Amino acid sequence: MRTEQEMYTMIIDTAKADGRILAVYMNGSRVNPEAERDIFQDYDIAFVVKETESFRKDRTWIDRFGDRLYMQYPEENDEFPSDVENCYGWLMQFADGNRLDLHVQTLSYSLQMMEEDRMFRILYDKAGCLAEAPEPTAEQYRVKRPEESQFLFVCNEFWWCLNNAAKGLWRKEVPYAQDIVNLHVRPQLITLLSWKAGIQTNFTCSAGKSGKYLNRSLSQEDWDRLIRTYAGGRLDEMWEAADAMCVLFHETALAVAEQLGFRYDVKEAEASLGFFRHVKGLPEDAKEVL
Repeated sequence: MRTEQEMYTMIIDTAKADGRILAVYMNGSRVNPEAERDIFQDYDIAFVVKETESFRKDRTWIDRFGDRLYMQYPEENDEFPSDVENCYGWLMQFADGNRLDLHVQTLSYSLQMMEEDRMFRILYDKAGCLAEAPEPTAEQYRVKRPEESQFLFVCNEFWWCLNNAAKGLWRKEVPYAQDIVNLHVRPQLITLLSWKAGIQTNFTCSAGKSGKYLNRSLSQEDWDRLIRTYAGGRLDEMWEAADAMCVLFHETALAVAEQLGFRYDVKEAEASLGFFRHVKGLPEDAKEVL
């Protein structure tokens, strides 16, 4: 496996040798001081270029980066919007274990991206074109103190979507129920726990994608309770995990509301959880919900 220095040298030497490339910058976990270093960290690299067309037309130019196992062209996916004239990418998994997520971007596009995502590092600026780039900072990734309206929305979304989780579990529709819990209900719990972590750290912490860094700021008890809300594919396990999620959410919402001086609709929470548990107890041949 090529070392980090070997990868940087290869990337920068490519920029030096190619007249189309004006500068190179990096973002992603390797720039984030709070991210743990490990063997799976990608190299998220942007070449600032004069134009993208020549890179797109002759794709063999990426062969210089190493022996690839497989790759993806993200801008070729019709399901997502793209602007190939200003940004085009190659996501490459190499045979030596390294992964390079490489994009060629015009200068105007790059400056816009650097403004939106302030966590970056300039590796090489051949043309001096990034002198006007904003100062890099991790501030945008910190947990932000919520407004009461945000808090109320998250609570309402959690307790409302729980209805669909109960329905799916009673019908034994495992894929549907898993999607409702993990795509709609769980994000509200992660947001709420992030706010609790923010309160405990004076809003200086980062939760990380999907709350993966919450173990750094929450108590061990809260972290263990969160982990117990993740279920496998057995219905009994899913019911139990969802119930545990509700209890954790309710107790956390009470604490956050008290700390921030927010209202919390306890009646809504109790009604939703009561309905969830009622549905759990319904017989398989039930003719009425209530």
